Amino acid sequence: MSKTIWTKINDILQGKKTNKTVNIRGWIFRTRSSGNIVFAVIRDSTGILQATVKKGNLPDKEFEDAKKALIESSLELRGVVKEDKRAPGGYELQVTGVNIINFAEPFPIVKDQSPEFLLDQRHLWIRSQNLSSILKIRSTIVGAIHKFFRDSGYYEFDAPVLQPNQCEGGSTLFEVKYYNDKTYLSQSWQLYAEAAVFSLEKIYNMGPTFRAEKSKTSRHLSEFWMAEMEAAWMDLHDVTEVAKEEVKFILKEVLKNNKKELEILGQDIKKLEKISKSKFPTITYTEAIKILNDKEKMNIKWGKDLRTVEEDKLMKHFETPVVVTNYPLEIMAFYKPSDPKDPKTALCFDMIAPGGYGEVVGGSQRSLNIKEMTKRLKDMGEKVDNYKWYFDLRRYGSVPHAGYGLGVERVVAWICGIDNIKDSIPFPRTLLRFKP
Repeated sequence: MSKTIWTKINDILQGKKTNKTVNIRGWIFRTRSSGNIVFAVIRDSTGILQATVKKGNLPDKEFEDAKKALIESSLELRGVVKEDKRAPGGYELQVTGVNIINFAEPFPIVKDQSPEFLLDQRHLWIRSQNLSSILKIRSTIVGAIHKFFRDSGYYEFDAPVLQPNQCEGGSTLFEVKYYNDKTYLSQSWQLYAEAAVFSLEKIYNMGPTFRAEKSKTSRHLSEFWMAEMEAAWMDLHDVTEVAKEEVKFILKEVLKNNKKELEILGQDIKKLEKISKSKFPTITYTEAIKILNDKEKMNIKWGKDLRTVEEDKLMKHFETPVVVTNYPLEIMAFYKPSDPKDPKTALCFDMIAPGGYGEVVGGSQRSLNIKEMTKRLKDMGEKVDNYKWYFDLRRYGSVPHAGYGLGVERVVAWICGIDNIKDSIPFPRTLLRFKP
């Protein structure tokens, strides 16, 4: 008994199967019938294809099955591929055989439904053409991150998700019952990565990150994925250059592999191509404040962190991502050291994306001064004893090192042109949503 050979829709759309008999399988994307003919658009993971089912070209039962099958019914089709410029993608399947795998019930999602309803139905809405395109681009981005670092001689290093210490701020920790004790969900792999660079020197990671930020903005998630790197012997300038190279590499990989998806999302491909070939500028926080005050007529006092509104106005003056360094020391995490050339600032940076997408990368050189870090932890109300292991890293063979984290969802949102970051992840978790 010969095994059925299944053809992917994308192979048909590329003109590889014209005038040939093929077998395809997938789901009904759209369907309508008129007397003795059924017009259906079929989707699989690679694309959509028009299929025409005419009574008389196949057994009557199979025609009646095709006629009554609703949207999202799963099926197998056999037919001849014909070129048809009127059809989506320019090709049509003239069907000679139908096998309905599952007759779907009436699909609960129709046109013009609210974003909240679509989030409630996320397990079904994930099949939509836009979300499918975003998830394909996300897959390319994740693959590009791994390729970039592995090809650059980095080792992948996994840190625990359950951690006893805070890294980014105690108020945003998710507390977890741990047998008879308590621990926290990871805010970052960074503290553990710093331990590993004294062994592996150059490392990277891709993992889930949790922040209990009570924010309802279109840029925030409570659970998200962060691609982080850490390297021995690097300073602030070194690490910002790696970040620029990584983001450009990601862009180039998406442009190489996902032009069809970018077109579906209505993205400006030429604009993205230009960005991928451009130089990303570096400015200081002080220079950013001057741009905002002088060119945007704002009145921002030095020392204030840049919020969404300031970042958006700043990026009106740049067409590419921009790196902003040397934020005020007092508003930075305890492990970010002061700049010897400007002690009121920290050796840190953010990369801000154009188009209103805000910070996509954040990082710093790491402090080597135990006394200074101890004071800052005490000022924050933290138990210094919890960081004894971390300070051991400075006591035994410490070297200069630096690292950063890239927010995967923020990069996905920027490249895809998404209005809300919730659509950059399959199942978003926010202040008000933890299901489905």
